Amino acid sequence: MKNKAVFLDRDGVLNKELGDYVCKLEDFKVLEHNFKSLLELQSRGYLLIIVTNQGGIGKGWYSEATLAEMHQHLLDVYAAQGIKITEIYYCNHHPLYTSICLCRKPGSLMLEKAVARYNIDASKSYFIGDRERDVIAGEGAGVTGILIDSDQPISEILYKIA
Repeated sequence: MKNKAVFLDRDGVLNKELGDYVCKLEDFKVLEHNFKSLLELQSRGYLLIIVTNQGGIGKGWYSEATLAEMHQHLLDVYAAQGIKITEIYYCNHHPLYTSICLCRKPGSLMLEKAVARYNIDASKSYFIGDRERDVIAGEGAGVTGILIDSDQPISEILYKIA
């Protein structure tokens, strides 16, 4: 039997959108208004998977170690609320500083990897993001994209998820 998943962009969906890169842990603010919605999705049987572009690494604005600290903080905050994130996929490339890659959204490679690794039925899965590139990436992997405003509560779009 295949799994179903809700893929989630990071900045502006799970943590506060700053308008630029979140480069240090002290600026990383988890959006607590999404705890209940993520628990609801989890209770409906969805795997929760983060898919995020982190081009600031490619630009040299922050390191892989700093990104790991931010992600561990996010995982710890969620774990304290009973929320399990199955995996975090990120692209550390930036098109102005690295050669073209297939993983950077709007490319769908990160989602395709997750679909294969976790035996996910893409047709029963969703991608919540605050940028058009998130929706395009989701659709490229056969996943339904849901566009939200930055920092919008996920509770406002739960009705769109079967």
